[in-house]
Amino acid sequence: MKEIKTMKHYTLILLAAALTACSSASTEAQTPKSSNTVMASTSLPAGADTAIFAGGCFWCVESDFEKLPGVYEVISGYTGDDMPNPTYRNHGKHVEGAKVIFDPKRVSYDQLLDHYWRTVDPTDDGGQFCDRGHAYIPVIYARPDQMDVAEKSKAEIEKTKPFSDPIKVPILMAKTFWDAEDYHQDYYKKNPIRYKIYRNGCGRDNRIEQLWGK
Repeated sequence: MKEIKTMKHYTLILLAAALTACSSASTEAQTPKSSNTVMASTSLPAGADTAIFAGGCFWCVESDFEKLPGVYEVISGYTGDDMPNPTYRNHGKHVEGAKVIFDPKRVSYDQLLDHYWRTVDPTDDGGQFCDRGHAYIPVIYARPDQMDVAEKSKAEIEKTKPFSDPIKVPILMAKTFWDAEDYHQDYYKKNPIRYKIYRNGCGRDNRIEQLWGK
């Protein structure tokens, strides 16, 4: 009986840690390396393109897009504000975002947008799921050459969505994207158990299924 209580106590501690993970830095990595505060300089594969999306916790956005065929890599980071060298502890009015590096011959920007809509709650502009506040709002950050495609995608989703609430995701001009610290990159791969507990506890997948269906 004592062993069962101990295991239950440990599970509750793990759940609490995981649930607050995307809204508070992990204790073992609170001080980011200085090299992680510079602008992203990832070399792109030949012919690759990029797109920037914000949809709540960047761990989840990264995970959702890296499963999409035609995507080379997704980088978690900060964008949307003019403050240079943002960090997790001090990112001003930046939003948690994800830079998607993709092969346009295998997946189009329009297809990325379609995937994005169905992996977020586009009716919530106060955050996403259990993560609340400006840092977690959903945004599509588009370059000038992507703006028309993004606007048309939003208009189409507004007409075809299977729910009545309006779409509240703004489409804004892309600004400088800054890489997040190393411990945030591929978090779902590095910490799979903690990530799954966090994602399930945050209610992300349940809300998405409620909105979009299976």
